Amino acid sequence: MPKSAGERLRFTFLRLQNWRNFTQVECPLAGRAFLVGPNASGKSNLLDVFRFLRDLVSVGGGLQSAVARRGGISRLRCLAARRPPEIHIYVQVGSEERPNQWEYELWFDQRDRKDPRPYILKERVVFESQELLARPNLEDNADPERLTQTHLEQVYVNQSVRPLAEFFATVQYLHLVPQIIREPDRAVGKVQDPFGGDFLERIAATGEKLRRSRLRSIRKALQIAVPQLQELELWRDGKGVPHLRGKYEHWRPRGAWQTEEQFSDGTLRLLGLLWIMLEGQGPLLLEEPELSLHPGVVRYIPQMFARMQSRTGRQILLSTHSTEILRDSGIGLDEVVLFIPTKEGTKVQLTSQRVNILRLLEGGLDLADAVFPQTAPANLHQLSFWEET
Repeated sequence: MPKSAGERLRFTFLRLQNWRNFTQVECPLAGRAFLVGPNASGKSNLLDVFRFLRDLVSVGGGLQSAVARRGGISRLRCLAARRPPEIHIYVQVGSEERPNQWEYELWFDQRDRKDPRPYILKERVVFESQELLARPNLEDNADPERLTQTHLEQVYVNQSVRPLAEFFATVQYLHLVPQIIREPDRAVGKVQDPFGGDFLERIAATGEKLRRSRLRSIRKALQIAVPQLQELELWRDGKGVPHLRGKYEHWRPRGAWQTEEQFSDGTLRLLGLLWIMLEGQGPLLLEEPELSLHPGVVRYIPQMFARMQSRTGRQILLSTHSTEILRDSGIGLDEVVLFIPTKEGTKVQLTSQRVNILRLLEGGLDLADAVFPQTAPANLHQLSFWEET
């Protein structure tokens, strides 16, 4: 079985065809990538490619489930798609030393109008330039029904490519919604909910020693960003339901305790971000981590990520509309991915590929001021003339 020699794997390259907003995408990926573009340009949909790969190999997942969860082939296929109409996903996975260690390629479409199920047209896995899998193969030709499942999801036959499947399974996505965390019935039927439905249950299920260590580390960070916070702990109410509660300095001599129901949106979002940074090992996908946070806190988010990556090597891919995030001088030009909508689908480019942005930077602008005007919708000033009719 191929092994990774102890290296921390990450996605190093992405190619898409006919996936949602995109007719064609080819994009190298750094260990940290900031996705920047106007609303509805496809930032979330590009992140969803990596969630899709995770869903292929998740327990209870697979190709049929992953496509159905997204509304079927017709919802996945780009509206601007031309011939051929099939959806194509290609990724390279590797390390800093060996960026093209693994290759995974998947082409799929619905079989025909009478059978809307996704059907594999091609699946291919390469490890260190050696082709381990090429489908359709003889078994597929003898039994075409096999092509309704990827090879990666078939545990009883995927031993040779299992390290790649295990890597896909480590992908984590977070877009924590404070209102969901505050719901009394938040966790009913939810497992690994990216919006926070089972967030407190996940914290409670962590071993006590590790949980205390993580909460202690998070408390130290929160004490910098959240005025008057003194303590942070897991607490169970009379029904055994887990809660987070914090002790705040107060006019009372001994302070006052509050649970997550009283925490601000910004406190909950920052707490969730810090927890998931400590919790996982695989690629981390984030949507607008700046939401509800003070600009002064937002400005240090890239440095928080850089510090974590220096210890773990974990990849972070995030969408953002924040100029404060891009004002961090440590962000490289190959770490900023631009989304530019066109009539033929959204185009995706690295900042380092945009000559006009490079000239603006040479002229003295910082990265935020050079990048964000390039992705702003045309005629945006006309919003000020809007009036109710």
